[in-house]
Amino acid sequence: MRTAKNSATAPTGFTFLTNHAHVLLLISRNGDIRMREMSITVGITERAVQRIVEELSIAGYLVVSRVGRRNHYQVVLELPLRHPVEADRSIGDLIQLINGSIK
Repeated sequence: MRTAKNSATAPTGFTFLTNHAHVLLLISRNGDIRMREMSITVGITERAVQRIVEELSIAGYLVVSRVGRRNHYQVVLELPLRHPVEADRSIGDLIQLINGSIK
């Protein structure tokens, strides 16, 4: 029987959340975060972050507004998660689960 290994010593290769979820969680913590900060934290290119933000915005999960020379992001918490397995839960539920609270 296999047992779970310590996550610090277990080999990596997958995560339980997508890059879209990682970007959304970072934005939920700080609506003024820069794309460069998100790319460094998530470990993807700035262009990939731009694409993800655009996709989330088009799908209605993010509201992007311009404040001076910067963008401000707001997560739309009421929208459902997209996969049928968790479609009965909202983005707000995911954020609360991971972050422990919603700002």
